[in-house]
Amino acid sequence: MTNQRIAVVPGSFDPITNGHIDVIRRATELYDKVFVAVMINDQKKYRFTLEEREAIARAALEGLERVEVISSRGWLWELAKDIGACAIVKGYRNETDLEYEQKMAEFNKEHNPDAETVLLKASDGLETLSSTVVRERMLNDEQIDGLLPEKAIELIKKLTPRD
Repeated sequence: MTNQRIAVVPGSFDPITNGHIDVIRRATELYDKVFVAVMINDQKKYRFTLEEREAIARAALEGLERVEVISSRGWLWELAKDIGACAIVKGYRNETDLEYEQKMAEFNKEHNPDAETVLLKASDGLETLSSTVVRERMLNDEQIDGLLPEKAIELIKKLTPRD
C-alpha cells in the first residue's frame, strides 16, 4: 500500500466536536487514510489532558473507517513527514479562521513541501460550533447534547464527575 494517500487532521480537540468530525469525515472522502492528531498548542490552556482528549476523540470517531487517532507534542509539519502524509486537512469557520490557517499553511509548506494544506469550510449549521462553546456550556452546567457524539459525551461525564 505504498500508493496510499494519507492525510492528517490536526487539532487541540478540547474536546472534539461535531464540527471537527464533519471535517474528518470529509477528509475520508478525499484520502485513503486519515490520522486525527491530537496536538498541544502552548498558547492554549486545556480543560482535558492530552490523554483525555485523545480518548474522547477515539470514542467520538469509533466506527469511522480508515481513521486513526494519534497524539503529538511536536511540530505538525514534522508529524506529517513522519507519517507520510501528503495533506494536512484543516477546517475553518469564518474569515478570521481562514486567515490564520493560511498563515499556518505557509509555515508548514516551508518546512514540509510534500504535505499540501487543504482548508475545508465549515458545513452549514456548524459555523458557530467550537470546543470553546462546549467547554463554556459545561462550565455553566448546560447541555452539550448534539454538539458532539453521545459516546464522547458519556466519556466526558466519566472524566468530570459531579460533587
